[in-house]
Amino acid sequence: MKIAISANGPTLEAEVDPRFGRCAYFIIADPETMEFEAIDNASAMASGGAGISAAQMVAQKGVDAIITGNCGPNAHQVLSAAGIEMITGASGSAKDAIESYRAGKLKASPQPNVPDHFGMGGGSMSGGMGRGMGGGKGRCRGGGMGRGMGFGMNPPTASAPHSPTQEIEGLKAQSQDLAQQLNEIQQRIEQLENKDKS
Repeated sequence: MKIAISANGPTLEAEVDPRFGRCAYFIIADPETMEFEAIDNASAMASGGAGISAAQMVAQKGVDAIITGNCGPNAHQVLSAAGIEMITGASGSAKDAIESYRAGKLKASPQPNVPDHFGMGGGSMSGGMGRGMGGGKGRCRGGGMGRGMGFGMNPPTASAPHSPTQEIEGLKAQSQDLAQQLNEIQQRIEQLENKDKS
């Protein structure tokens, strides 16, 4: 059995990325042996169709289930058609998510939990640790806080969630994304301050 986890880094210690189609990486793992491979999500920067493209990519990897924070209707439809179980609302590390799955603590999501184009406003600073910090110009507001790829924080997406539950899930995902960005900014400040001292 193989499962895929949307992640913000290429290791089991990486956090679950709340966005499926625009996550930085997918961790493809065997939940019994914990053997895994990390694959770069080439769909993350697509101007459109990221969810569908990411869903097709993980389906080709032969996974039986996906663990992520949020999944929109287009990706959910592709994954359902491929017979892949969708589990949304996950958070914590990829390793924690795999262990929760193995213990039967995670339940399949029968429908998408966010509207179309939900992840486009994320403006995540996630990306591989090897990509370097800063240097970006920023695409919207944020002025280049992005990790080497040059994406600042974008304003929230304009499409409104369909229900209060979806709005709550969307706000939780945005909160996780912002917390991660703040953590990365604080780490970078510490790195620069330590460089100045030496």
